Amino acid sequence: QTLDIDSLIRQMPLEERIYRHRCVERWSMVVPWTGFPLAAILKLADPEPEARYVRMETFQAPDIAQGQKQFWYPWPYQEGVTVEEAQNELAFLVTGAYGKPLAKQFGAPLRLALPWKYGFKSIKSIVRFTLTDARPVSFWEQTNASEYGFWANVNPEVDHPRWSQAVEEPLGARTTVPTLLFNGYAEQVAGLYKNMNGQNIFM
Repeated sequence: QTLDIDSLIRQMPLEERIYRHRCVERWSMVVPWTGFPLAAILKLADPEPEARYVRMETFQAPDIAQGQKQFWYPWPYQEGVTVEEAQNELAFLVTGAYGKPLAKQFGAPLRLALPWKYGFKSIKSIVRFTLTDARPVSFWEQTNASEYGFWANVNPEVDHPRWSQAVEEPLGARTTVPTLLFNGYAEQVAGLYKNMNGQNIFM
């Protein structure tokens, strides 16, 4: 299916959600997003039973996004989640922030918010969704898999290879606070990973 953004948004039940956002580089913030559940896209797409993952891709336009002229990076930016993660109640497609339409630097016209994962999983400027049976390899995973894994779930006990994740620094606070398991959303998402047989679900 090919949809323009305006017709897509008109089909969706827009709402506002206030989420914690935790960057892998230890800073954090709280953001009021406007948008709709990622599960609504899956319902619209009506995937085949074999689909296990949702692959998302950004635009590629080096004349507009000058950084995409850096040929050593694997453009376009892409990310992926499991279908179960995509259907979780917290997975949210964002069309606005702070009561206004989404700004370009925030990832207009459509970005993802996954509040229990590190921020790099919340892909910006999405132009394509693909339902697939093969696990996607994300942009940062291709670039440096030892530091940016597929799962990227927030956990204070699993450090980044170059720094501790035990604490975070809220923007503007000039102090640190303890990092919460799954960024404080364990009640809603821990069940997604309970049968993963000891796999490292945090990086």
